[in-house]
Amino acid sequence: MVVVSNPSSIPSQNPPKKISWEEFQRKYLSREDKYKYEWVDGTIEKTPRTMDKSQFYIHDNLMKLLDKLKAEKGIRGRLLSEGDTFFAGKHRRPDIAFYTEEQIRQAKEGENVVPQFVIEIISTQDQMNRVHKKMKNYREAKVPVVWQIFPDLKEVHVYHGKKMQVCHGEDVCSAEAVIVGFRMGVEEVFG
Repeated sequence: MVVVSNPSSIPSQNPPKKISWEEFQRKYLSREDKYKYEWVDGTIEKTPRTMDKSQFYIHDNLMKLLDKLKAEKGIRGRLLSEGDTFFAGKHRRPDIAFYTEEQIRQAKEGENVVPQFVIEIISTQDQMNRVHKKMKNYREAKVPVVWQIFPDLKEVHVYHGKKMQVCHGEDVCSAEAVIVGFRMGVEEVFG
């Protein structure tokens, strides 16, 4: 038997309250707790911090490759965690993003800089709708390369614009469109 409830008896959800960027900066930007706050279309998106200490090894593996490329190829930039960035007018804090030395200088001067390579570590806490909204923001901001790393699946989804490649096992993930030589096997990401 199927029971159909009266739609008028279901409480309606109020739309989220909008706040200004200035108010967001004052109340949320430097908040230190277990959440990550992002300002999107005037509303606050509150999500649990997803890169926990059990995932530090992923960041470390990425950094080792970048350090090697800096020494061998003269790459000038850094992989930074959870930096405040605007993507097509949406405030986001990617788990990890590559910023050139020039972008770091520009950010110091107050300019908005959009990283060309973004990495999101997808945990079991992440909601796919929010993950897809972020991807839409990254595409709108024309981020050339995005990696979504799934530790539980031992998989990396590599996006080049609208094209996506699912990498697992011995597959090689590339961000060479942005960082010369930045290629690593999935096993190295999780190694």
